[in-house]
Amino acid sequence: MAIPKEGETVQIHSYKHNGKIHRVWQETLVLKGTRNIIIGGNERTLVTESDGRTWLTREPSICYFHAENWFNIICMLREDGVYYYVNMSSPFVYDEKYLKYIDYDLDVKVFPDMSYLILDEDEYADHKRQMNYPEVIDLILQDNLKKLLGWIKQRKGPFAPDFIDVWTSRYEFYKQIQEEQS
Repeated sequence: MAIPKEGETVQIHSYKHNGKIHRVWQETLVLKGTRNIIIGGNERTLVTESDGRTWLTREPSICYFHAENWFNIICMLREDGVYYYVNMSSPFVYDEKYLKYIDYDLDVKVFPDMSYLILDEDEYADHKRQMNYPEVIDLILQDNLKKLLGWIKQRKGPFAPDFIDVWTSRYEFYKQIQEEQS
């Protein structure tokens, strides 16, 4: 598998289990790229929905993708703290400037105080029936949801206190380099 280079930009492509595109983030700056982890940053990036609608992200975000975990984490930096939006998803694959994953509907919204809400359980149940998710996918997602909730409670990974400071600083560094090269 190819690995994106730090400082380059990639598109993020989210698919559904049936193979159809769900959502595309036009530009995310790679802050770390290894076989197992991609950490990126973006701000006011264009997002295109499957129906063609577009919108811009509102705040700077640090994005965390893992090649083994069945979730990805978007850390949104707002004035009143960091909010996290977690997509229960397949592990990422990286393919020629495109970071890709399958979105499995369940989401977890985490607030700055580390309280959280599990979202879209009804959407997951509907899509599980409509797209015939195999039982093994359900088991994997439930196990990974438990792992994720453990990370939140233990403040591990992107929920660790220093994660945002480290990666926001790196994001600002690469943005400055891009501005100087423009």
